[in-house]
Amino acid sequence: MIGTTANGQPVGEPLGEWSPPDFPPEVSTEGETVGLEPLSWEIHGEGLWKGLSAAPETTWTYMTFGPFADIPSFRTTILAMEADPGLSPYAVVLDGEPLGFSCYLRIRPAEGVIEIGSIVLGPDLQRTVAATEALYMMIRRVFDLGYRRCEWKCDSLNQPSREAAIRLGFTHEGIFRQATHYKGRNRDTAWYAIVDREWPALDDAFRRWLAPGNFDGEGRQLRSLREMRSER
Repeated sequence: MIGTTANGQPVGEPLGEWSPPDFPPEVSTEGETVGLEPLSWEIHGEGLWKGLSAAPETTWTYMTFGPFADIPSFRTTILAMEADPGLSPYAVVLDGEPLGFSCYLRIRPAEGVIEIGSIVLGPDLQRTVAATEALYMMIRRVFDLGYRRCEWKCDSLNQPSREAAIRLGFTHEGIFRQATHYKGRNRDTAWYAIVDREWPALDDAFRRWLAPGNFDGEGRQLRSLREMRSER
C-alpha cells in the first residue's frame, strides 16, 4: 500500500508496530531430515574437511574462498568465519555428519534485512531433501525473528545458484554491475529477495513439499516445490 503526504506526494506504507529485531542468536535447530549447528572448527572441522575435500573443483568457482590444497588452509577459512562478528555461520549436519555450511551475513537488524549466503554443500548433500530443508529452516528463522527481508545474492554467471534462488521462492530484483571482485576477476551480482508479506504462502508451500506424503518409497518427490507454490 502506498500512502500520500498532505502535499500529494507518494510515500511508502507505514511500518506499523514493526521494530528492529535482535541480531540472530546462534542456536542449533533440528528439522525432520537435517540439523543446523553453529559452525565450530573444534566440533565440525574434521568432518567438514572429510565431506568437502572430495568435492569437485567446480564447487568453489563462485566462492570467495577455496578450493583448498590442505586442511590447514581450510581450517584458517573456517576459523575466520567463526571469528567474524558480522557473520553467523552454520554447519549442515546429516545423520551426525557435517556435510556443508551456510551463513547469515550482511545482517542489518535496524533495517530488518538479512542475507543467506556462503553456502557450500558437499556431494552427499547436494540435490537432497535435507539440503532444501536446511535452507528452508534458515529462511524461516529470518522471519520468525522479525526481519522484513531475506536476501540471496550471487555472481550473475552462477546459474545453479540463480536457479536455486528461484526454486526456493526468492524474487529476482536485478543485476548490480561491477558490484565487487574476487579471485582477480569482476563480479556482476544478481540480487534476489523474499519479503515478509510473501513468507506465509511460501512457508505453507515448503511445509507441504516436505511432508512425508509428497515422497515415494524411494524418496523421490511426487510434486515439486514450484508446483506447491503455484497453488496459492
